[in-house]
Amino acid sequence: MMTKLKYLLLFAVLTACSNAIKQGKEGTTYHEKHRPQIHFSPKANWMNDPNGMVYFNNQYHLFFQHYPDSNVWGPMHWGHATSKDLIHWEQQPIALYPDSLGYIYSGSEVVDSNNTSGFGKDGKIPLVAIFTHHDTLIQNAGRDDYEKQSLAYSLDDGKTWTKYENNPVLRNPGIRDFRDPKVMWFEAGKKWVMTLATKDRITFYGSPDLKNWTKESEFGQQEGSHEGVWECPDLFSLDYNGEQVWVLLVSVSSGGPGGGSATQYFTGQFDGNKFTASDKEIKWVDYGPDNYAGITWSNTGKRKIFLGWMSNWHYATLVPTQQWRSANTIPRELGITKAGDKWLLTAQPVTELDVLEGKTVRAINVDVTDYDLTGKAGKVSGPVKLHLTADKIESFAITISNDSAQKVVMGYDKENNQFYIDRTQSGKADFQDGFAAKHTAPRFSNSPELDMTIVLDNASVELFADKGLSVMTDIFFPDQVFSNIRIQSPAHFSMKSLQLTPLKSIWE
Repeated sequence: MMTKLKYLLLFAVLTACSNAIKQGKEGTTYHEKHRPQIHFSPKANWMNDPNGMVYFNNQYHLFFQHYPDSNVWGPMHWGHATSKDLIHWEQQPIALYPDSLGYIYSGSEVVDSNNTSGFGKDGKIPLVAIFTHHDTLIQNAGRDDYEKQSLAYSLDDGKTWTKYENNPVLRNPGIRDFRDPKVMWFEAGKKWVMTLATKDRITFYGSPDLKNWTKESEFGQQEGSHEGVWECPDLFSLDYNGEQVWVLLVSVSSGGPGGGSATQYFTGQFDGNKFTASDKEIKWVDYGPDNYAGITWSNTGKRKIFLGWMSNWHYATLVPTQQWRSANTIPRELGITKAGDKWLLTAQPVTELDVLEGKTVRAINVDVTDYDLTGKAGKVSGPVKLHLTADKIESFAITISNDSAQKVVMGYDKENNQFYIDRTQSGKADFQDGFAAKHTAPRFSNSPELDMTIVLDNASVELFADKGLSVMTDIFFPDQVFSNIRIQSPAHFSMKSLQLTPLKSIWE
């Protein structure tokens, strides 16, 4: 018979084992070193481009390029996650698997409310995915027509998917890089419009039913940056004081302002058949190195919500994470404004991010000649949002650091009129030559005032200046999380207001 002492000892051991198992599980899923706490990342293995983003029945769907068998790129699937609030995500079973037509490359998704496709049954509205099939057998045989566009549909809110029996619906005319369809409904023409990356330009197609497509026009052979392959386009309109302005996003695999891959944009007009740019200037969605292949959610009305892949093809497969690789940016709300005779895109964190906010530390009229924010507010212990305003902008630097003397410095350089993020001393960087670098973004605003929001996570920083006119995203990999914040300025510079807000993990 077990004595009371032996029973208590056994209970203690079992409890310790149970806690150890629990802690071990927490240490390997969403609590690993460098794991983002306020950005979506897959539970395990590889992720790149966001795909098929759609809002339907009060739920946001995020699909993504995913290789479930390794933490480096491989045969592409569509991973799937859902959210009620754009912030907290639940990963779902894989939506689309490779098949006899090839890997499942990037694409988009629409709500076919009028059942133009005929996929709807018993009054159920179909979700229709339009994606690229990439056939490696054809590619390895030396042919160029290895990419084509196909369909899949769901009648149960995206839980299960059926591929169209007559895929592909748009065959390759014999060119390389024929991919990444972004489809929208063009009400004035009562038709679907597909924006497709085709070699070194964009081709627009029209369809009444998502199954039969007709080529309508091309754009971009002589416009924009062509230092890399064009991919992951998106076309949508934004309202500016009652005026409709069309925006065309095009990602470029290299040649971005931060080095490597980046997303450019064009502004202009679209008549249902042809896009005409308003100017020839090359403009970028984000001037940091780590925002690529971003597109907007479908079916959100006039509101345009953007999400990018928070990495860069120069080093995406090399970054020092093991269980998973890559995360997404914070969802951003896009807007349009005018500077002189040029249209400029703006991007700011969605207001839904506020749900994560803890108690804000506030200060007004702060002399930031050398201001130790940590000394005033305490050490940072997780993600935070820092909001700064000033009546007159001057040069300043915000240094976030840890006790291992690693740091990221960001701020404004008045002499060169540019914002910057410097990750040269941010931690582990030897996995790729050039990762340890300083990146800059031009200041587009002519206002003497400063308005800046910085969102800091365990391994990333996103900077939004002048209400989203200048935007930068950088990732980094410190040995310890950054817990100290200091603001310095060579001038006698006073911040009108300073707000530091802790953000709760989306995984807790």
